[in-house]
Amino acid sequence: MAKPNKKLPTKSVCIYCQNCRAKLFKYKKNGKGALLKCFKERIVEDFTITPCVCPSCETLFARDTLVNGTPAFKIIGNKAFCK
Repeated sequence: MAKPNKKLPTKSVCIYCQNCRAKLFKYKKNGKGALLKCFKERIVEDFTITPCVCPSCETLFARDTLVNGTPAFKIIGNKAFCK
C-alpha cells in the first residue's frame, strides 16, 4: 500500500468538534473528499490536550492507528468536520 506524499499539500484546513465546535487541529489536507483520517505528520497545530479527545466537551473524536505503516488519527463518523 502507498504511503502519504512527503511533500505537504498547500491547502490548510481547520478541524472542529461536531458536538461543541471547538478547534481541534490545523491540518494540511489533500483533495476534496471527506475527512476520514489525519496523518500526524501533516498536523500543523494541535489544540487538543490529550490525543483524540476534544478539549472542550471531552468527547472521543478519533482513534490512534497506523495507516499503511504511518501514524494517523482515524476520525470516528460525524465526530469532527473541517472548514
